[in-house]
Amino acid sequence: MSKTVDIYHQGAALFAAQYDALSFEQVHACWQPYWPKEQLVLDIGAGSGRDALWLAEQGCQVISVEPAADLLRLGQLKTDGQLKTTEKVQWLQDSLPELKACYQLNLQFNTILLSAVWMHIVPSERKRAFRKITNLLAPGGRFILSLRFGDFSDERTAYPVSVDEIAALASQFGLVLRFVSDITADAGGRAGVEWQTLVLELPDDGSGSLSKVRHIVVNDNKSSTYKLALLRTLVRIADAHPGAVIDKQDGTVAISLGLVALYWIRLFKRLVDNDIQQNADPAKGLGFVKANGWGLLSHLTADDFAIGNFYSGQEAVALQQLFADTLNTIKAGPVTYIWQGHKENRLFEMLRSKTRRQSRVLLDKTFLDSFGSFVLREDMWNCFRQYGCWIEPLLVQQWVAEMQKYELNQQRQISLDTYHNQLRWLDRQHDTGLVRKKVEQLRLQGMDVCSVWSGSSLYSYDIDHCVPFSYWPNNDLWNLLPASTQENRVKRDRLPSQARLKSSGALIKDWWQQAWQTEAEQQRFFIEAGLSLPNISTGCRDFDEVFHALQFQVIGVKQRLQVAEW
Repeated sequence: MSKTVDIYHQGAALFAAQYDALSFEQVHACWQPYWPKEQLVLDIGAGSGRDALWLAEQGCQVISVEPAADLLRLGQLKTDGQLKTTEKVQWLQDSLPELKACYQLNLQFNTILLSAVWMHIVPSERKRAFRKITNLLAPGGRFILSLRFGDFSDERTAYPVSVDEIAALASQFGLVLRFVSDITADAGGRAGVEWQTLVLELPDDGSGSLSKVRHIVVNDNKSSTYKLALLRTLVRIADAHPGAVIDKQDGTVAISLGLVALYWIRLFKRLVDNDIQQNADPAKGLGFVKANGWGLLSHLTADDFAIGNFYSGQEAVALQQLFADTLNTIKAGPVTYIWQGHKENRLFEMLRSKTRRQSRVLLDKTFLDSFGSFVLREDMWNCFRQYGCWIEPLLVQQWVAEMQKYELNQQRQISLDTYHNQLRWLDRQHDTGLVRKKVEQLRLQGMDVCSVWSGSSLYSYDIDHCVPFSYWPNNDLWNLLPASTQENRVKRDRLPSQARLKSSGALIKDWWQQAWQTEAEQQRFFIEAGLSLPNISTGCRDFDEVFHALQFQVIGVKQRLQVAEW
């Protein structure tokens, strides 16, 4: 399809004019009963932005995907030029069958529109493309697919299409064919060109994997908290780190193995430091708690194991040993013993890479990825990111229940509050301290610090979590913004709307530039952003790119958690 994409890129102006000569209503009249309103829509092959603009005018939030760079640029100019809908359309350069950038968004869409694209997809890649699209649908979501019959007069490649092919794919991937239009003449009057549109729907609620998770959490035999720890680790990564995905193919997802180890360590750190028993046999100990790894890092807190932190000397060596011990424990324990049906049908797989010990370690994506990959089924990954806000409380509840059974914990009469306190993810007192200190330093230097929401100079101020901490516990530097106390109180635990983000974009980027100027500060800022936000390029040092990713992240949190807007 790359040659065809090049043709669209090179002839972008001509194609855009051709598309814009027709209205959305003219092109898509045949499926009018299914036109979306006020939905999250993915427009794949968005072209000139004509359809995206119309959808935005109906109140939809639209993610427009276009592989041809110049066509994307023209489409973005078109939608950005409409003041009433500009915040309703976001653009991505991406293509079928992979849709890598789309998957990084952690979104599920109510409507996916694939108009005038399917005939370009090589038949051998269509099954994969269809599966990718299906996995991006929300429960009850609709996939609108147009089929073009007729050859091209230029060098663009078209392959045969049929309703039967789509019906077979729909049956294979659990979609229902709701509507098939009549074959109609080309709206642009081109001879020998005809069209047919299909509407497919995902009736399943997508919770098939939820029963697997529940079985592991509630019914599965456990002699330690390892299984619960691994599930909670995966839920945390699925929710917070779209940048941790290394690869998606053939129905599986591969994520950074080092990040799995890091989150496992953080989850156990407070529990082990407070001598809270974690398995039925206290004499057996924990496989990852060894003298030359964990023992040499006992002075660190859970929050010291944070992305972007730097270690040197003995700490660096001990940290790498701790990662190795942790991965050995995860492999020998939950990865081996979490299976379905029979023992060989394991739900998780670890693909480890050989690592060379370093005297200096920076906890960034390169280091974390160097340990290899953790592989799980795509449907389970989707379950973790879609239902994580419900799964995690169940995991915490069951973890507490397991610890309450153990003999030494019973003897100590540990309170329920203590269990929950040691299972918390972040230390509240560390939420905003670093950023507040930075504001004070800037003010002492005589610099004016402004609210990112109004641009007014700050006197009485708060540090606001752009994405509310109560819904998405994230203390990355990009997420902590100065605002007036009054603004913070009014915003409360709400997400900034896309319109507010757009109007405050320059102020947010000005703050980032003003606050994080040293190499160490920028290193931490961009490392955190690269793992927490979608589609950040490797080695990114561009605040504009981070802000663009922040806009997508806000859309994703709103969709998954239904958070109110401000």
